[in-house]
Amino acid sequence: MNTLTHIEFRPLTVPAAIDAPDAADFVEMVRVRNLIYRQISGHDDHGIAADELLPHFAPNQYELRQMWLIVEEGAVIGRAACDLPLENDSKVAFWLIELLQETWGRGIGSAAYELIERTARENGRTVLQSWAEHPAAPGPRLSPPTGFGEIPEDHAARFYLRHGFSLEQVERNSAFDLTAPFDTVERLLAEAEAAAVDYRVVQWFAPTPPEFAEGYAWMKSRMVTDAPAAALEFDEETWDAARIAEHDAKYAGRTMQVTAAQHIATGELCAFNELVVGKDRTEASHQEDTLVLKEHRGHKLGTLVKCAGLLAWRDVAPDSPRVITYNAEENRPMLDINEAIGFEPIAYEGAWKKVLS
Repeated sequence: MNTLTHIEFRPLTVPAAIDAPDAADFVEMVRVRNLIYRQISGHDDHGIAADELLPHFAPNQYELRQMWLIVEEGAVIGRAACDLPLENDSKVAFWLIELLQETWGRGIGSAAYELIERTARENGRTVLQSWAEHPAAPGPRLSPPTGFGEIPEDHAARFYLRHGFSLEQVERNSAFDLTAPFDTVERLLAEAEAAAVDYRVVQWFAPTPPEFAEGYAWMKSRMVTDAPAAALEFDEETWDAARIAEHDAKYAGRTMQVTAAQHIATGELCAFNELVVGKDRTEASHQEDTLVLKEHRGHKLGTLVKCAGLLAWRDVAPDSPRVITYNAEENRPMLDINEAIGFEPIAYEGAWKKVLS
């Protein structure tokens, strides 16, 4: 019996507004997305409201996003997506397939993957990359070539392996308890300030003030060149003030705080940390990008911007219970900082890659 007879891959319509007449599919996609993430992780910290996610789907000149609802007899049971960077003749495609667990084991994911690979080939892409959380489980383990971290050979891992992917990197998902005392954060901030006497802390909320836009843009462009990437492939990105404005617009309705270190003598921005929370300030907060430019490392700037950001965050989101963040397992400098501050590991993700023949 063909269990896929009633499966439809329906292209997602991205509405102009969350209350637009054609927004129902988008709203349902977000509901199912949040439910799938709860099934995987056992918590709601990855959930997001539909109106807060919508700005991230605004069309732009930097990537083409194609997403399909996976529908069975009228009910949305998952989603599939393929993101195609449009810079520098990119050969990379980033993709995801997410299904409600009760639908696993029927070949739906493999059918979705056929659609993903066909889309990648049609757009001239030869490198496919994807991430998945691999919850703790007994049994065989997999380690990436970096030698840092491991994941269980679980349902998701077996899916990737079956479709010709290799595990390239393990990322640690960590959490910081915002309800605990901040004594350690305050002590580490004082130590960092003593080591960074040539720098000052500057902070702002999105949208970025004009005086910081170019410096912030330069740091964002370095995220793909300066952060550990194992054998994953990322194209260099060109950022300017206009792209920063588009980036900031994705957080409309949410709160994003940027904490940066500025070199006093030159005015150059040389390290930054981002913290984000949704309209519901009782939700978990998310630490997004953090970077210290290579030429400014060795002055505790990573500790400086993280601790200064967290201390300010107590006033921004006093009811948020924790901060969630991700780091590559081989990124010891940043993990050392996180561990000293009090971040504790809660989950692990695998980064998977396949080169098409």
